[in-house]
Amino acid sequence: MSVRIVRLGSPRTKDEGLRIGTVRRPPRGVPKSEFASQDWYDVWYPNLAPSAELVKQAQDADTPKAWAVFVKQYRAEMATPDNARTLDLLAALSHGSDFSVGCYCEDEARCHRSVLRGLLAERGAAIRME
Repeated sequence: MSVRIVRLGSPRTKDEGLRIGTVRRPPRGVPKSEFASQDWYDVWYPNLAPSAELVKQAQDADTPKAWAVFVKQYRAEMATPDNARTLDLLAALSHGSDFSVGCYCEDEARCHRSVLRGLLAERGAAIRME
């Protein structure tokens, strides 16, 4: 059992389980009834997405220093009690269930899902690398 960190919209892998979209907005032009069948996500959970202000900051982060500032601020958002409890829950669930969390970004290294990977690992999540 484990959690996978995925790019939403990519083909699902075998035994991936429930796909959770940690994005601020649903995919454009896709009917809600087709989110799962088109490999976007099964459940939309924007609570783990960066705030709208931080999304803009991440998109504009064109230097390692600017990206580091985004990461620090996103980690602060994820440290709020509600978000921290959600991360603890997902880490615990990863030991008994297969599921995935993801975002749309092409490059995980410049996406909040790379930070989510680290936050889940810090909480002892079973993370599947592929």
